[in-house]
Amino acid sequence: MTVTYNSADTLRRCWRGDKPYEWIVVDNASSDDSAAVAQQLGARVIRLPENVGFARANNVALREAAGSHLLFANPDLEIRPDGLDVLARHLDAHGGLVAPQLLSSDGVPQPNGRGFPYATAKLGNRKLWPLSRLHASYRMVVAPGEVRYVAWLMGAAVAGRTADLVALGGWNERFFLYYEDHELGLRAWRRGLPVALLGDVRWIHHWARATNSFRWSPAHTLELRSARTFFGMFPEFLVGLPPAARRHRRAARLIGSPVPASPVTPDPVPAPGPPAAG
Repeated sequence: MTVTYNSADTLRRCWRGDKPYEWIVVDNASSDDSAAVAQQLGARVIRLPENVGFARANNVALREAAGSHLLFANPDLEIRPDGLDVLARHLDAHGGLVAPQLLSSDGVPQPNGRGFPYATAKLGNRKLWPLSRLHASYRMVVAPGEVRYVAWLMGAAVAGRTADLVALGGWNERFFLYYEDHELGLRAWRRGLPVALLGDVRWIHHWARATNSFRWSPAHTLELRSARTFFGMFPEFLVGLPPAARRHRRAARLIGSPVPASPVTPDPVPAPGPPAAG
């Protein structure tokens, strides 16, 4: 499943070739030919009359999917189909959410697995010293053969079993763009579903994030709005670890530790509740 917004050139670059899977593209009222290009590349395209944001568009795709396993994949992601079976086997053994290890265009691992999203960790992620050093473990990568628990996964590539994602309530539509992936990971942990980063699947992600510096842009305005919503839902992350651990005990014990290699029985998902957690 892919959400597009003026992504035609990116789709041409990243989504060529055969696709032995159902590919649903939800187009957020692009002004370019994203929808037509996606259709030419083999997608089933859903054209929205307006830009409803990333979370809501993902939920449109979730309602349309027919498979037992789902992958939310950004337009700038290069998928290797053989990795899909590896992700599905992990999900059948452990449940929850899982992502491949993402690589930059030149093959350098991107830290798409993350720890608890404290406000200070977010500043450290902008390379603000000494917070960048204090929160060095916030950004996680895994080597081939490794699988590790994380608090949340970057929304560029997130997979789950359809039944689990439906039971979770999908993506939280209070977020237009940014922080929806933080909230989804924490909500999964709160519902008893683990979140993991898988090192044996390694896909190229041509990432060009618009808010990686302190130079202000319209994207920063969107991120600030989402941050206000997120920290209103999770005020424990404005402070230190103890309150976060009290509300997320299982995640606090497991984040950063290896996922057991032997299959386990996934925790049951409680009955669906409102999508907002906190």
